[in-house]
Amino acid sequence: MDLNTLLLVLDSTVRLATPLLLACLAGLYSERAGIFDIGLEGKMLMAAFFSAAVAFVTGSAWLGLLAGIASSMVLSAIHGLASITFRGNQLISGVAINFLAAGMTVVVAQSWFKQGGRTPSLQGDARFNPIDLPLAETLSGIPLLGPIYHELLSGHTVLVYIAFAAVPFTWWLLFRTRFGLRLRAVGENPESVDTAGVSVIGLRFAAVAIAGILCGIAGAYLGTALQAGFVKDMTAGRGFIALAALIFAKWRPWYALSATLLFGLLQAIAVRFQNIDLGGFVIPVQFMEALPYILTVVILAGFVGKAIPPRAGGEPYVKER
Repeated sequence: MDLNTLLLVLDSTVRLATPLLLACLAGLYSERAGIFDIGLEGKMLMAAFFSAAVAFVTGSAWLGLLAGIASSMVLSAIHGLASITFRGNQLISGVAINFLAAGMTVVVAQSWFKQGGRTPSLQGDARFNPIDLPLAETLSGIPLLGPIYHELLSGHTVLVYIAFAAVPFTWWLLFRTRFGLRLRAVGENPESVDTAGVSVIGLRFAAVAIAGILCGIAGAYLGTALQAGFVKDMTAGRGFIALAALIFAKWRPWYALSATLLFGLLQAIAVRFQNIDLGGFVIPVQFMEALPYILTVVILAGFVGKAIPPRAGGEPYVKER
């Protein structure tokens, strides 16, 4: 494999890992606060549709991004009401959100655009375009470092850079601020937080809201950056892969970055290398497409080790009187 091919694979890895990273960080905030969120897939899908739809109507990708975040936060609010306020089963609430998004996006898309449950293709300012970093063209001729800077680091959309910047910000917020300490404590021992006079419900709603924002950005990236429009079930299980990456990362931001890049690499390899001929035996394209999901199960089953979630995760908090 030459350098250009390697850079193309790594470039695809970054692009494909971006929605996984955003969704994984969303799950990290939520689960660190004790709220399991199976509905990452549904929130991403809803955000992908509304971001693409609004971007097409208004011609602005930024308005589409705001619409995607808003739609995701509505589903986050529903999940928060069901699991925090009414103390319902968090897993059932998440599954219901996934079903709601899968059906609602197709029905509304067909009603609005009459194109079989998809939005028209986005063009121009209706989608996020790649950004060239400073001196990318000038430095491209430098051996090794030039192509890496020009081909791999430069040429991504603003949402990619936001996703990767969210990793150190999340680490700082969770492990270097009072808010982060309280949020982590809510997921481990909510009684102690309540005893200290801090609102457990308020912190959990804040975590769910942050998860909604990140899922909204992830969905908007799918609909207005990675692809030029919405199609049915375009998330393709990314929300569940993000949950697998979260377990693989053991609920830590930097590990989440590594895990999502690994899963992004698996998807990039599956997309790039198809119909591989092994001495007369051709690997079917369907196997290559299923490879990321197969390896996800293999990695979780054999390489994660003991992953201990927050102790209060999945348990509704009842204030003692």
